[in-house]
Amino acid sequence: MLHPGYYFNFESIPFSSLFEEIFIADVLKKIPSYLQKQKLGKIEIPLPENIYLENPHLISIGEGTIIEPGVYIKGPVLIGKNCKICHGAYIRENVILGDGVVVGHNSEIKNSILLPRAHAAHFNYVGDSILGFDTNLGAGVICANFRLDEKEIILHVKEKKENSGLRKFGVILGDGSKIGCNCVINPGTLIGKNVLCPAGIVLSKSIPSKAKIISKCMYSIEEDN
Repeated sequence: MLHPGYYFNFESIPFSSLFEEIFIADVLKKIPSYLQKQKLGKIEIPLPENIYLENPHLISIGEGTIIEPGVYIKGPVLIGKNCKICHGAYIRENVILGDGVVVGHNSEIKNSILLPRAHAAHFNYVGDSILGFDTNLGAGVICANFRLDEKEIILHVKEKKENSGLRKFGVILGDGSKIGCNCVINPGTLIGKNVLCPAGIVLSKSIPSKAKIISKCMYSIEEDN
C-alpha cells in the first residue's frame, strides 16, 4: 500500500511522470519541482471580474474551465480542462488539477494533486494530498495534514510503520473512493480504491481498497463475484 499504483490508474494522465516513484510520499515531494519545469502562464478562458490571481505568470487554466467570481488562485498552479472553481475557493501554490475537477465554495487546496473528475465541492480543506480519479469529498470533509506535536508524519500499513519524510502529509485517496459529509481524515491516512465512508467518521492509518466503512474506522470488504 505504499506504491502509487495501489491507488491510481495514472497511465493516461499528462503528469504521469510524477507517479513513477515507488514510495507514495515521494509524489507529494515532487509537486513543486514538477511545476517549476512546466510552461505555466497560459490561460485559455476568459476570466470574470472579481477574481484574484497571484503570480499569474505561474498559473495555467485549460479550455472549458469555469472560474466563478470571488476565487483566489496563487501560483504555481496547473488547472486542466473543463474544471469548475466555485465562488470563495482558495487555491494555493503547488496545486495540480486534472480535467473535470470541481473545487467548490469555500474549499481550500494546497500542495496537492486532484486527478481527473475529483470533487472537493463544498467547504473542504485538501492539503498535501492526492485525490484519485472520480473521487468525492462530501461537504465539510477536512484532510488534516499536520500533527499537533509537529513531528514527522508516520504512515501505517497493517502492523508496519513507515517514515514519510514529511511534516505535512494529508490523505492519499484512491480512485473511485467517496467520503461522506463532515468526516475528518487524519494526517498520513492511506485510503485505497473504491472505498465508501459514511458521514461523520474520523479516518486514520490505512484502509484497503473496496472497504465499506461502518463506524470508527471499522470496515468490511466485499469480494468480487
